[in-house]
This record gives sequence, C-alpha cells and structure tokens, in this order.
Amino acid sequence: MAVPLAVPPTRMELLKLRQRVGLAQRGHDLLREKMDALVIEFFEVVRRIQEARAKALEQLSVAHRALSMCFAIIGTLETKQASREAKRELQVEILTRHIMGIAVPAVEVEEIERNALMRGYGLHMTSSVLDEASREFERALNLLIELAELEGSAFAIARELEKTKRRVNALEYILIPRLKEAIKFIVMKLDEMERENFSRLKRIKAMLEERG
Repeated sequence: MAVPLAVPPTRMELLKLRQRVGLAQRGHDLLREKMDALVIEFFEVVRRIQEARAKALEQLSVAHRALSMCFAIIGTLETKQASREAKRELQVEILTRHIMGIAVPAVEVEEIERNALMRGYGLHMTSSVLDEASREFERALNLLIELAELEGSAFAIARELEKTKRRVNALEYILIPRLKEAIKFIVMKLDEMERENFSRLKRIKAMLEERG
C-alpha cells in the first residue's frame, strides 16, 4: 500500500499534483515501451548465444579430433613439445558499443588464424596434421570470443531490463498511487470546505433575514 503524501489541501497544490500524475504516467508509458523493447532484444541475443554456443562446441569437437590425430601420427610427446613452443600471446581489446543506449562489450582481437610460420613451433619436427589441429583450435577460439561478447551483451541488457522494471514498478505501484491518493485527499478537503462555506453562508443569510 502506498504511503500518502503530506500536501496542503489547496487548489494550486491540486493543479500541481495533476500535472505530476500526467508526467509520471507518460514516464511510466515510455519506460514500459523501453522494457518491452529490451525483452525482445534480450531474447534475440539469447537466441544468438544458443547458436554461437552450438557452433563453438561443434568446432571444439572438430579441433579435439584433429588433436587426437596428431597424437596418433606424430606422437604425444612431439605434439606437447610443439604446443610448448607455440606462440601464445594474443592481443585482445575490450571496447564498448551501444544497443538501445546500453553499453555492451565489443571485443577486438588480432588475426587468430595464423599460418604455420607465425605459430612459433619448429616446422622441421612437425607435420601438416599439427597445422590442421592448430587451425581448428584457432577457429574454435574465434567462435568462443564471439560467444563471450554475446554473453556480455546479454548480461548488460538483463541488468538494464531489471533496472527499468524497478523504475516502472516504482511509478506504477508507489509514486502514481500516492499522487492519486493525495489528489483524492485534496478534492475531499476542498469539497468539505465548500460545504462548510455554503453552510456558513446559509446561516449568515438566515441571521440577516431575521434581523431584517
């Protein structure tokens, strides 16, 4: 139940409150529209996350099969040695972009898929199957980065959605009802004052008539 506002029962205050109700109602309607749009956007991002996750998991499966082929053809020790020699640094920059005014992460990364020379392991001791396995894991990493970006967007949209929902509820269930209760109180008091004035005028008129 909304706590009533403490307001003076005057016509000026009544006018102000009615204006506030109008503004609050328009704000509520705009926020409700924003919330509906955010819900649509959120579920669209969730759909894209599901697709991206499926692609990433499939690519990881392909990469692991390629790695198993490496173990079988060039040996486990040789494969592990090549992985220790491989270049591991990757330049990643986390920026922001905006969806419906919401800042969401945007990941910019250098070229992930490299050629054999750029990977760092010795070519004379390796095989093309190692290059293939490396390429498949690089593709998987690229998909995982895309997935992480989408998940970051979903979290940002969800936070904004929750904040907007709280504001809508505050207007709908607290502020607007309190303003309307205050308007009812003022209207009741003004009506009561008018009745009292009318009764007082009638008594004065009656007294004047008696004296006349």
